[in-house]
Amino acid sequence: MKESEEKAMSLLTTQAVLQVWLCCVSLWHFWVSHAVPLDCKDETGSLTHCTSFSQEKLLDRVIQHAELIYRVSEESCTLFEEMFVPYPLHTLRNQAGNMCHSKPFPIPGSKSEIQQISDTWLLHSVLILVQSWIEPLLYLQTTLDRYDDAPDALLNKTKWVSDKLLSLEQGVVVLIRKMLNEGILTSSSAIEQTLAPYDGQSPEVLESVLRDYNLLTCFKKDAHKMETFLKLLKCRQSNKLSCLSH
Repeated sequence: MKESEEKAMSLLTTQAVLQVWLCCVSLWHFWVSHAVPLDCKDETGSLTHCTSFSQEKLLDRVIQHAELIYRVSEESCTLFEEMFVPYPLHTLRNQAGNMCHSKPFPIPGSKSEIQQISDTWLLHSVLILVQSWIEPLLYLQTTLDRYDDAPDALLNKTKWVSDKLLSLEQGVVVLIRKMLNEGILTSSSAIEQTLAPYDGQSPEVLESVLRDYNLLTCFKKDAHKMETFLKLLKCRQSNKLSCLSH
């Protein structure tokens, strides 16, 4: 009797994972087909393509990119959790905020702090978060490639997010330039003093799984911050009085 119950539970678990995977594949194709391109660099690497956009239009595109990145990060985290993380360890996602590499960065956290900072610093906070995740996501692509049974949907999502993060960085840099009247800020040197090198060592199997899980969970949290800050900026520029409750 006990053996049959275990088999039934195993079958249910397999079916649940398959359902999550199929859902992710469907959403993946929807997001990719509806994404608006945000490629600001020309053939020489100069950020000229986006400068012709109005500030309002560019902000709208940047927000859409941030929304998509956050949604895909949610699905990636859920898929990874279902596929590789033992159920008793799922509670670790609630502790991830204390272990994120971006925690020491000068990013406003409380509602009062967010209300007090300028629009430019709000964008600068987004840029800090974006640039802080470029290297860790490249590391994550490398580690996921080593998983024997990592689904293509997870690998493709990770690469897609990594690519879109670079596009988001370009858009935010151009936005800051527009707000500073073509200031001298560059995408690579804006926060190089702020970021510490990411330590991508090769831990044991379970440790590696938990580290990757923590990375995905932390990125999802920071991606939500990026989206929230950008939407707050949009709200401020349209009607500042209605944004006091953000």
